[in-house]
Amino acid sequence: MTPYIFGVVVPLLVTLIIRNNSNPKRRRGVPVEVGGEPGLAIRNRRFEAPVQSAWEGVATLAELFEEACKTHAERLLLGTRGVLQREVETGQDGRSFEKLHLGDYDWLSYDRVFDVVSGFASGLACIGHVREERAAIFADTRQEWFMALQGCFRRNVTVVTMYASLGEEALCYSLNETEVTTVICGKKELRTLVNISGQLDSVKRVICMDDDIPSDASSIAYDWTITSFAEVVKLGRENPVDADLPLSADVAVIMYTSGSTGLPKGVMMTHGNVLATLSAVMTIVPDIGTKDIYLAYLPMAHILELAAENLMAAVGVPIGYGSPLTFTDTSNKIKKGTKGDATALRPTLMAAVPAILDRVRDGVFKKVNATGGLPKKLFHLAYARRLQAVNGSWFGAWGLEKALWDFLVFRKVRAILGGRIRFILSGGAPLSGDTQKFINICLGAPIGQGYGLTETCAGGTFSDVDDTSVGRVGPPLPCSFIKLIDWPEGGYLINDSPMARGEIVIGGPNVTLGYFKNEEKTKESYKVDERGMRWFYTGDIGRVHPDGCLEIIDRKKDIVKLQHGEYVSLGKVEAALIVSPFVDNIMVHADPFHSYSVALVVGSQSTLEEWASEKGISSSNFSELCTKEETLKEVHASLVKEGQKARLEKFEIPAKIKLLSDPWTPESGLVTAALKLKREAIKKTFDEELSELYAS
Repeated sequence: MTPYIFGVVVPLLVTLIIRNNSNPKRRRGVPVEVGGEPGLAIRNRRFEAPVQSAWEGVATLAELFEEACKTHAERLLLGTRGVLQREVETGQDGRSFEKLHLGDYDWLSYDRVFDVVSGFASGLACIGHVREERAAIFADTRQEWFMALQGCFRRNVTVVTMYASLGEEALCYSLNETEVTTVICGKKELRTLVNISGQLDSVKRVICMDDDIPSDASSIAYDWTITSFAEVVKLGRENPVDADLPLSADVAVIMYTSGSTGLPKGVMMTHGNVLATLSAVMTIVPDIGTKDIYLAYLPMAHILELAAENLMAAVGVPIGYGSPLTFTDTSNKIKKGTKGDATALRPTLMAAVPAILDRVRDGVFKKVNATGGLPKKLFHLAYARRLQAVNGSWFGAWGLEKALWDFLVFRKVRAILGGRIRFILSGGAPLSGDTQKFINICLGAPIGQGYGLTETCAGGTFSDVDDTSVGRVGPPLPCSFIKLIDWPEGGYLINDSPMARGEIVIGGPNVTLGYFKNEEKTKESYKVDERGMRWFYTGDIGRVHPDGCLEIIDRKKDIVKLQHGEYVSLGKVEAALIVSPFVDNIMVHADPFHSYSVALVVGSQSTLEEWASEKGISSSNFSELCTKEETLKEVHASLVKEGQKARLEKFEIPAKIKLLSDPWTPESGLVTAALKLKREAIKKTFDEELSELYAS
């Protein structure tokens, strides 16, 4: 009788509880009266006013970090893996790839990190950097990035952040616009700086995070002082200078957006802005604390990662550094048979952008399908049974059956990310429902999907842990009010039925000051109401569900009107079609002078080559395979299938496609460091191909 109770009755009761929790009558966001432009406004149900600081007496990021270092002095904070061996492998196509054998994590404790940060802060003053000048950090995510940031904060120096993959034109523009005098970078980025040294107007000093500074750098950039990070810290220790701590209203960071629509814009964030977001997320992530460990690999120049690392440090969570290219045991730069970052670190928490999670999902399914036989059948059976449960069915795999599938099947999948993940924060772009369910089933961890922008310090909305619905981004964060306003031109109104729809406007202490030296754009996107609250007009279109949760349904800039008057939302269509197993990336293009859309599709090499092998289709290389008529038909049929599953209209599904063999990477300039499409850059690069699709 006991097995029956635990295997059947208990799961049924759990299902009833979940269904009750998911009941639309249970409010997650509630209406609130606000000032400014008329619309429908909601707040988090638990907080009547926006949260500004979750730490008593703490008003800045500098104070928050110092307090954390006192509280957790002997605990581990920052971890990095050393390179044991480098090898160069040559692929079948003749291209060379660097492979790394990385060691275990070496750790710095809070008190050691604080010592380095204090030394770096004093060293900045010693080499001549004053608080009125700005410093830029231009590097990949690493522990020196975090320590340099905190060091600048202790001297109230505003930090300009920029992606390590930023092109020379955008880099030069950003540094000159902000009149940066000190650049903190890695040796790889130093070479880029040297290349444009003649175009930089204000740079005087460069601090290299690596000790082995290229010998030719100083001779080329003859008017710069180039010093290593370690030397600056040593100088500061020998000549200590008192901290010059900032105020809440002081600008902590000027964060340059990744420039998906042109030259980047610098968003001015105060210490109070970022602290408000950290304080809000503190109330959302369940039981976050010293038992956790965080894997850091996203660019710190992205607000999602910068906020995440500052929060982890504040609550005693060790941060282990990795990279997208060394993320798992099968990542591109990991030597076969050695450990990737996730396996070596075994994190419990991580932040991710949907593109990374999509790749994890695709990689698992490809490996399962390639294995074939009984393991493949077992996996798909287990997945189908758990999917029923995730979808709310009483007769899915619950209780003992769930435990059995977790042990037999999903335990191996969870090992890919170290086997201990208990929560994933997803942001930066919409997450597909299929991927969200995959994470819940295969990794056994809730995934919190958030919505925010650089202009709101990543604050906006965040899904509740117990909300198993997909396609939504949750109720307002405790630091934010969310308001929908009418957009009559697009046909989105707050009086729409069955749900209010409109442009999303975000208000609260997390809303930033505006764009650096761009008053016109600031006035266009930011407004302060009669009650003194600052609002940011996002340009995104959303709708509010009966329980007060937000769903993103469109973007004003992504909507194109076709020849016969139909509207196509490019982002919505791309999100629906990218789940095709044949697709690595996709950009949908619509021309107002035609009655249909087209698409550029980056093919998934492993999936297409496996399909070609099964069908007996021969080709000399992947590039040739992408040009074959059979391949184009198969990929297009897959897109049509996914479009129909997502209930897209016929005119929304691309009528023609161009299949591309080369991936889009930040280095190619076709996607941002956060892996968002650079639509204008792609259109410019593939102008001829797009013209041919419409001409044929």
